[in-house]
Amino acid sequence: MSVSKPPRFLKFRSSTKFIISTVGIGLFTDLFLYGLIVPILPFILQDRVSVPSSQIQSYTSVLLAAYAGASVITSPPAGIIADRLSARQLPFLLGLVALLAATVMLHLGQTIVVLIIARVLQGVSAAVVWTIGLALLLDTVGAENLGVAIGSIFGFISIGELAAPVLGGVLYDKAGYGAVFSIAYALLGIDFIMRFLIIEKKTAKKYKADLEDDASPPDSSAEQDEESQDQEPNEEDPLISNGKPESEWKITSNPPNWVRKLPILYCLSNPRLIVAQLVAFMQATLLSTFDATIPTEAKSLFGFGSLKAGLLFAPLVVPYLIGGPIAGKLVDKYGPKPAAVLGFAWEVPALILLRIPQAGGTMQIVVFCIVVALNGVGLAAIGSPSIVEASYVCEGYFKNNKEFFGGEGPYAQLYAINSMVFSAGLTLGPLLAGSLRDSIGYGNMNAVVAAMCLIVSVLSYIFLGGKPKLLRKHSL
Repeated sequence: MSVSKPPRFLKFRSSTKFIISTVGIGLFTDLFLYGLIVPILPFILQDRVSVPSSQIQSYTSVLLAAYAGASVITSPPAGIIADRLSARQLPFLLGLVALLAATVMLHLGQTIVVLIIARVLQGVSAAVVWTIGLALLLDTVGAENLGVAIGSIFGFISIGELAAPVLGGVLYDKAGYGAVFSIAYALLGIDFIMRFLIIEKKTAKKYKADLEDDASPPDSSAEQDEESQDQEPNEEDPLISNGKPESEWKITSNPPNWVRKLPILYCLSNPRLIVAQLVAFMQATLLSTFDATIPTEAKSLFGFGSLKAGLLFAPLVVPYLIGGPIAGKLVDKYGPKPAAVLGFAWEVPALILLRIPQAGGTMQIVVFCIVVALNGVGLAAIGSPSIVEASYVCEGYFKNNKEFFGGEGPYAQLYAINSMVFSAGLTLGPLLAGSLRDSIGYGNMNAVVAAMCLIVSVLSYIFLGGKPKLLRKHSL
């Protein structure tokens, strides 16, 4: 039997570590390029597009929201298509092409229309990379190891998410637009090479099967050793049993045909999944609120330019960088409930304290940085509960109802919804922040966001991981 020659470096290109790294770089690139221009948007609008000073906050919010709005609209079809495709690499690459086009337009665009189109293309790319990327991750590590993989990736991409505004502000101030976008193009080049080289596990298995058919019988013990080296420790038991007996995951009713075509809709009947998406929504709202208001507030209070405004994101980065991985490990050990409840509860006073800094000199700047850092602690805690809880719920339904969900499960649809909800938060954040800051002031704006965090904290306590023991006792 003749077989096609396997690609070069097949073992490396199809290895779990390389695929996880590729997905991580893809998500990192998306968030990094999203945040890179955040601190310089007001200056692009003023210097390049000649927007009047009185309209800069409004147009800044529109540009931030355009990205998220496009991602919201694009995510559902991306999820449906991803669950029906046999391979993930091609759409993963096409998403990067859209991101490259968006970056060129942001670099060279001279009108507000071109800038808006660029942000829309960025949003389309984000929908593809998050939906296809997370589905590819699931294909690679399996549902039982998804929590470990996602925790590792999110700890890495959070650096880009929060460091990009700092770097963007510094580079723009010191070297101008060219330096900012040179970093963007370099990162896109690395991302493209990794996405192009990747070989999916199922594709690699076909080559291995062909070679085994054409060669002598394989050494089964060696094959098992190779597979065991490429897999993470099994976490299936805690994943399935989290918060709910297996028998309670069984679907006993007969869902209508339109639900069978989109089985994720049945999972959404579980309030745990709904609240998990609310956590993602509020997390994105917080992040985009800071993105939209820190540069403009720094300019208003302290007269900061892009460099100093970008550096004010550093107090958010450091707590997230240190606390994010720690919080992720605690989520793996104790479940998503404690991190979500305490994280959002922490944000309530931290946000309210942002009304304290006033216009002034060094002391007021120090106070502002301290309060921003306190908010960074809360952001670190709420980074992973949403996706872990959502995976728990879908895994529970899928493992106990495979005849309903099919062989692969609705995971791409789940990540499409998660991407859509997260993008909706990125849309609301700048719009809410811009309108409230203009109408009731920065301090009162943060009080409104704090109230939203309090509501999410309470709902997380009630629903994430199932009802708490205290409420279960009262319901008996």
